[in-house]
Amino acid sequence: MTKAHAQTNAALKIIPLGGLHEIGKNTCVFEINDEILLLDAGLAFPTEAMHGVQVVLPDLTYLRENRHKIKGMIITHGHEDHIGGIPFHLQQLDIPIMYGPRLAIALLQAKLEEAGVANRTQLHPVGPRDFVRIGSSFLVEFIRNTHSIADSFTVALHTPVGVVIHTGDFKMDHTPIDGERFDLQRLAEHGEKGVLCLMSDSTNAELAGFTPSERAVIPGLDRAFTEAPGRLLITTFASSVHRVNIILQLAQKHKRKVSVLGRSMLNVIAHARTLGYIQCPDDLLQPMHVIRHLPDDQVVILTTGSQGEPLSALTRIANREHKEIQIRPTDTVVFSANPIPGNTIAVVNTIDKLMAQGAKVIYGKERGIHVSGHGSQEDQKLMLALTKPKFFVPIHGEHRMLVKHSETAQALGVPAENIVIVDNGDVIELTPDRIQVVGRVKAGIELVDTSGDGVVDGKVLKERQRLADEGVVTVAATLDGQGQLVAIPEVHVRGVVTAVELGVLRRLVQDTLAQTVRERWSEFAVNGTDVDWTGLREAMEAALQRLIRRELKSHPLLIFLLQTTVSTASPSEEVNRRTRKRRSEVATV
Repeated sequence: MTKAHAQTNAALKIIPLGGLHEIGKNTCVFEINDEILLLDAGLAFPTEAMHGVQVVLPDLTYLRENRHKIKGMIITHGHEDHIGGIPFHLQQLDIPIMYGPRLAIALLQAKLEEAGVANRTQLHPVGPRDFVRIGSSFLVEFIRNTHSIADSFTVALHTPVGVVIHTGDFKMDHTPIDGERFDLQRLAEHGEKGVLCLMSDSTNAELAGFTPSERAVIPGLDRAFTEAPGRLLITTFASSVHRVNIILQLAQKHKRKVSVLGRSMLNVIAHARTLGYIQCPDDLLQPMHVIRHLPDDQVVILTTGSQGEPLSALTRIANREHKEIQIRPTDTVVFSANPIPGNTIAVVNTIDKLMAQGAKVIYGKERGIHVSGHGSQEDQKLMLALTKPKFFVPIHGEHRMLVKHSETAQALGVPAENIVIVDNGDVIELTPDRIQVVGRVKAGIELVDTSGDGVVDGKVLKERQRLADEGVVTVAATLDGQGQLVAIPEVHVRGVVTAVELGVLRRLVQDTLAQTVRERWSEFAVNGTDVDWTGLREAMEAALQRLIRRELKSHPLLIFLLQTTVSTASPSEEVNRRTRKRRSEVATV
C-alpha cells in the first residue's frame, strides 16, 4: 500500500469512453506509468433508427491502440450498462484479469461462455473491503454500497498520485433488502485521510431530497397483490434482484405461485438464488405448464419487458404473439419500473395494447411501485461530505445532470476550479496539485450487428436508414465485349413511392446505360479490347443515380450489378470479370 501512495512525477490520466452526456455504456480508463486499468465495460441499446443493430458500444479505438498497456479490469456491479460490453471487448482486447462482486462475476461468466471468450481472461470475485493489486500502479479497494442490484461496490483507487474514489451507481439505502448496508464508515475514513478526487454518479442530480429505500415499494406492490382479482403479471428490470426478491416474498405471503418469463430474468434469479441473494421455497417457482392449471387468483407471472423491448416476453404478450399467454379481462399488469430515456414511447405502446385487451395496468411514479437505484441530491451531498474530495468529476449522466451535480459540490465547499465537467473521450490529467483536461482521444459509438460478426460503420447505418426511408432500386445489366447491351436491363423497385410506371423506368434505364456506354466507351476501352470495366461500371452507376434522382424525385438506395459476356481474357482481365459479377457496393443516391 505504501508503494501505491508514493509520490511520483507521473500524472494519472482518467479517460471516460462512455457514460457521460448519456445513460449507458459506462466505460472508464485509468492510465499511469504506461499501465491501464479499466473500470466497467457497459453497453447501451439501439434506437429505432439503428436498423439491424444489436448493441451499442463505446468506440474502443484508444484501447485497441494501447492494448499492450492493459493490466486488468474492475467491475462495480452487474447491470448491463456496466458489464454488457465485456464479451465484445474480449473479442478485440486482451484483459488479463477482472475483479468484481460475486453476482456480477457469476452473470459475466455465463456471458463469456456463451460468447466463446471465457478463456480470454480470469474472473475473480471479491468481497467488501477486499484489496487487489493490478499492475504496479493500482491498488483497488472495494467498498460496499447500495443500489438497485445486489452486491454492488464503490471503489477506492490507491494510485501514485493519491486516492481516487469512483462511486459506481449508488444511493444511500439505510434499510437495504439484503441487509448489506453502505459502508459509510470506510468512506469517512478515506475522507479523514484525504481523497484526491471523487468521481460520483449524477443520474438523479436534479432531484431534491433522498432517494427512497427499496423497501418503499413494498406497500404499493402488496396493494396490487391484494386487489388483483385474477392473474398478476409483473414486469421489472431483470437485474433488479432486490425488487424480484420483494415480489417473490409477496407471492409467498398471498399464496400465489410464480412463473418466470424471459431468459435474462431466469438467469439472474438462478445466479442470485445460488449466491443467496434471493431466498424462496423451491415450489414457489413453477413452469408455465403447471401455472396454467391453477386458479387465476393463485398465479403471478414475473416477466421481462418493462422497457418495451421488442423481443421481450411482455411485448410479445401485448402483441398477441406469445405462444403460452394471452391477456384476459381479469388480468392485472404491474410495471414496477420507470422508462429509461428513449424508451417511453415503446413502454406507452405496450401499456395501450395491454389495456385494449382488457387488462388493468398499474404504472407511474405516483403508484408507489418503483423507486430509483440512484441517489438524489441529499445522497450526493452525503457522499461529498464523507469523502471531502480535493477535486471532483461528476459522471454517469446527461449534461444537465453533470452541471447540477457540480453545483451541489460547490455548495459543499469544492472550489469551481477544482471541478471538471467532461465528455466521452476527454483526457483528464490528475496530479496531487491540479486537475485539468489536456486533450481528447477518439470517442463515439460502435454498433454491433445482429449477426454478431462485426461493427456496423456509419456509412452502412446511413445506408440502412436510407433503405428504410426511401426504398431501393436494383438494376442488373449485361454488356458484350464491344460494349453493347445484350438484353433489356432488369429493374426492380422496392419501397419507393413514385408515379413512374416500372415499364417507363425500365426504358429510361436502358436508354441511359446505352447512351453512357456509347459516349464513354472509348474512354475505358483501349484499342477496343483492354477494357477498364471498373471505371465503366462506376460511370454507368453515376448516370443511373442522376436518372433516379430526377425521375423518381426521391433518394432511394441504388444497387447496380454489371456482367459481361467476355469469354476470353488475360489473368488480370479474368480477375476483373469475376469482380464484375459480384454485387457492386451499395451506392447512396
